[in-house]
Amino acid sequence: MGRHLIPGTPPVPLTLRRSARARRISLRVSGLDGQVTLTVPRGVSEAEALGFARTKAEWLRGQLAARPDTVAVTPGAVLPIEGREWRIACGAGRRVILATDGTAHVPGPEEVLGRRLSAWLRTLARDRLAAASDAHAARLGRGYGRIVLRDTRSRWGSCSSRGTLSYSWRLILAPPEVLDYVAAHEVAHLAEMNHSPAFWAEVARLCPGYEQPRGWLRRQGAALHRYRFD
Repeated sequence: MGRHLIPGTPPVPLTLRRSARARRISLRVSGLDGQVTLTVPRGVSEAEALGFARTKAEWLRGQLAARPDTVAVTPGAVLPIEGREWRIACGAGRRVILATDGTAHVPGPEEVLGRRLSAWLRTLARDRLAAASDAHAARLGRGYGRIVLRDTRSRWGSCSSRGTLSYSWRLILAPPEVLDYVAAHEVAHLAEMNHSPAFWAEVARLCPGYEQPRGWLRRQGAALHRYRFD
């Protein structure tokens, strides 16, 4: 692994990764965080790999320019919560209040607003994901170990062999049916630790019409990572 920079306007940072299984040089732009990865097979020099990346510089800039702009969660910013847009404002009291006029009032001074709001969102996400996981596990007739929340970039959820369900807390920004689908998906892995037809049959039983929220994640899920709370 190594960090490099393709010169130009703007310069493009990338991570060089060597792979014994790779058969050719390849470039990938993450749809979640925009990280550029240059994968290099054995026998290919670093200079050759970086030369290949330089020939793709304009393509890389186009891919990065097409990504959603980062949104700092500060007063006046608009943030989706459970699929509905809320305008963020500093508020009084000790808890976050979602007002009927579409304003989310976050207590405390502006410098702590992002951290307090993200903590509140994580708590809300845990509540919603626990409820959805419990409901789907009951339908499946299987128990799970525990729920873990992370700010993952590569996946929205996972299920370990020990029955631990891990989720991205940013699912609370998505419409409720999207969060419910991800919970159904991971709970279905308690019965089928694969993505076989039998697994998808379980998903369909737990979450009829799952194709629509699954499609939403594919089309719009990356935009949930544009919001920065620090």
